[in-house]
Amino acid sequence: MSKKILVVRYRFIGDMILTVPFLRNLRYIYPDAQIDMLVSPNSGEVIEDCPYVNNFIYFDTTRKHKYEKGKGKKKSFWSYVLELRKNKYDKAYVLKRSLSSALLCYFAGIKERIGFDTEKRGFLLTKKVNYDETKHESLCFLDVLKAEGFNIKDTYLENWIKEENKQRVKLLFKENNINDNNIKAVVNVTATNQAKVWDIVNFTEVIEYMSNKKNIQVIYIGAPSDKKIYEEMQFKKELKIKPVNLCGQVTIKDSLALLKEVDFILGNDSGTLHMASSVGTKVIGLYGPMPFEKWKAIGDGNILLKANLPCIPCALKGKCKNNYACMKLITVEQVKKAVDEMIVLLTKS
Repeated sequence: MSKKILVVRYRFIGDMILTVPFLRNLRYIYPDAQIDMLVSPNSGEVIEDCPYVNNFIYFDTTRKHKYEKGKGKKKSFWSYVLELRKNKYDKAYVLKRSLSSALLCYFAGIKERIGFDTEKRGFLLTKKVNYDETKHESLCFLDVLKAEGFNIKDTYLENWIKEENKQRVKLLFKENNINDNNIKAVVNVTATNQAKVWDIVNFTEVIEYMSNKKNIQVIYIGAPSDKKIYEEMQFKKELKIKPVNLCGQVTIKDSLALLKEVDFILGNDSGTLHMASSVGTKVIGLYGPMPFEKWKAIGDGNILLKANLPCIPCALKGKCKNNYACMKLITVEQVKKAVDEMIVLLTKS
């Protein structure tokens, strides 16, 4: 009889993308199993076309984060307990590190519950796995399979883009006169946590450099609430190639297709950088308080900048005594140099 397996990892776009190597290796191990995944609305959509998962269950109990807003009325925790109990799963991989996610699988009556021994929840798991704070998050997920004695075949990121989303992006490029002869770059000035955001004035100076000195077509993508941020950016000089603001005009799946079509992305430490990595697009990433080795964008040709301070990483635990100097110490000149290096990489490839 084939197993019924539940994977629990809801919330945040980047985390979703970093589960893909786990899901692929899980499918290698259980080729005939029913593998379902509990994800959040919106952010779960970023891997919705993953062929290693049979069914996605959307866990919609909170509207706290802008990328976690489901349609209709949100449901209660206990409604999901009942739903999962009805599905009669044999095993759950609790990749979410919270106490509540372990409680969910425990109350759902799932016999085997494997997950990280975090938040004092070990007593709720049938197999506890050490969580390595120093290792990349995608590899931590794979540690859960290793803890059961399974071999890992590969660790690469991947994603899937539908033809309809490719066509949607082509139409947007045509409507906005985005010229294929120019280098195209997404610039992402936002992040879920403001402590990870590089100064907007610095970004404007770099965008001026990209547009006027390097003939780069800058594109903005994001939620509708991000649109105003880009509209209010004040440039000292008129831009030779004006940025195209597509915030609110592209879905998460459209954004994947768009990131595949551009040459690189420049941005703060965020899920958008992981989206780019998952479709093979090069990244210039700006990193601050979070553990760099754990959350860095994976991929060849990436240029990842960070300051060298003894307080890094603080992982945003407590109030910063240095006024987030980790982000302030990344200079405009460093980022301009990274853009130049990226252009050289692109012309060689």
